[in-house]
Amino acid sequence: MGMNVGSSNSGEQEPMMEMNMTPLIDVMLVLIIMLIITIPIQNHAIKLNMPVSTPSKPTTPPVVDVIDIDPAGTVLWNGTPMPSRAALEGKLQAVAAMPNQDEVHIRPNKLVEYKSVAAVMASAQRLGVTKIGIVGNEQYLDQ
Repeated sequence: MGMNVGSSNSGEQEPMMEMNMTPLIDVMLVLIIMLIITIPIQNHAIKLNMPVSTPSKPTTPPVVDVIDIDPAGTVLWNGTPMPSRAALEGKLQAVAAMPNQDEVHIRPNKLVEYKSVAAVMASAQRLGVTKIGIVGNEQYLDQ
């Protein structure tokens, strides 16, 4: 704390007790700069498999296999009900074994439980299906 001696109207000198703010501001600025320097740089990276462009366009449209999932959790492959998870995985394995894989579109119903959709997606990923997408998302928009 600094002490200034000021003059008053009565002629006697009274000490004025005011805090000298300059050293306090200097210390605060040094602390802020040290904090900024010591904060590590955050690198948020998400790995994405982006499609690679090819100079020539494919002459035939890709084959699309549609997997529908109804509210009861029944899985339909191109409209045909799959009797078991093993039958679905057999179809997905056949798609994954192709050199030029078919596209697999998953079309879940709005009322289906997430675990049914997640199980189909996990099976597809585990078996090596790379061309997979979820379609029909417009049904989830509130209108």
